[in-house]
Amino acid sequence: MLYRKMGITGDQVSILGYGCMRFPKKDRKIDEERTESQIISAINQGVNYFDTAYLYPNSETVLGKVLAKGLRDQVLIATKLPPFMVHSYKDMENILNTELTRLQTDHIDYYLMHSLNSMEGWQRLKQLGAEGFIEQAKKSGKIRHIGFSYHGDKFQFQQIIDDYPWEFCQIQYNYMDENHQAGLEGLEYAAAKGLGVSIMEPLRGGLLARKNPELEAVFNQSGQKRTPAEWALRFVWNHPGVSVVLSGMNEESQIDENIKIANSAKPQSLSDSELLYIVDAKKALEQKLKVGCTGCGYCMPCSAGVNIPMCFAYYNDRYVYDDKATKVHYMGMLAGFDGGKSSYASLCKNCGKCEQHCPQHLPIRNHLRDVSKEMESFYFKPLVGIVHGYYAFRGLFRPGKKKSSQG
Repeated sequence: MLYRKMGITGDQVSILGYGCMRFPKKDRKIDEERTESQIISAINQGVNYFDTAYLYPNSETVLGKVLAKGLRDQVLIATKLPPFMVHSYKDMENILNTELTRLQTDHIDYYLMHSLNSMEGWQRLKQLGAEGFIEQAKKSGKIRHIGFSYHGDKFQFQQIIDDYPWEFCQIQYNYMDENHQAGLEGLEYAAAKGLGVSIMEPLRGGLLARKNPELEAVFNQSGQKRTPAEWALRFVWNHPGVSVVLSGMNEESQIDENIKIANSAKPQSLSDSELLYIVDAKKALEQKLKVGCTGCGYCMPCSAGVNIPMCFAYYNDRYVYDDKATKVHYMGMLAGFDGGKSSYASLCKNCGKCEQHCPQHLPIRNHLRDVSKEMESFYFKPLVGIVHGYYAFRGLFRPGKKKSSQG
């Protein structure tokens, strides 16, 4: 197993991290016996970074049971605080203490603000005392390093990084996402700032590992005997700014294949010709794009608050990957569920200013109407209203609550 330094933390982490969101299931529950066997196998082969979250059903508890059998000191645990569940300083304390109990440990090595996707969301947490909470949790030894996971745009990503002395971050990155979310620009920005960079979705939830005629046609020309998954993983590991790549492994064959790749995937090891095959694979998938948006951001900011590039990105994902789950992701990322402002397509006021600045000369307003029709189901706006109403209620009608205090 190869290892890299996790930025300014100084920790040596296995370049393959174990994503704990997709443990194998049996009778609709986590198959604990099989999960334990898989985790132990991974640790024995050198994996030392395990990423879970408060919101992953039963994941922290199952991981804690396994590691309590004499394995805790061999690994680094990353878990997350869900911002939408936080309405006071006390909430943060309670969630962290619950996680420590579930994980059967006295400390979390890497603690993340989960899906902190906007500056507004981060400002809300700060008003509730997040900075003091982090300082106290580190002082008491309950957490070692602080970071955040992110699914927003590259502009706010850099703002969040500059606003606090984070030690690491977790972003979505793969060869289809170089200009999506934080993207390559965000990856390099974080690494240049000294942050450890953890990568999620290197295979786009397994979509880049599927049997795909377009991908196979491209990669077969290379003469390399590599699966689409190996091509995708090697692409991410080729970046020197990447510290650890998370894989939601739940099949023994996946664990064995990924560890085998991780034994030799060094930064900047792909040749120019190999990188060109990945470019061709990307082009093959991009033939399915509905909107030719490059994510440049010249259309931003939108006076109505629409995150135009992100709206188009999720709309394209639905067709490129034939992935119905993108409607859920669209809602989660653009409806302001992190406590920030909504930025979905139907907020468009049809002013047309965005089209004046688009280098691709896209009919942005027409495309946004298509996005709204496709991605915003009949229940979309009522649900957004309920969530925002809940935030307003908790923020305004809790007697004695002081937003910036530790009460």
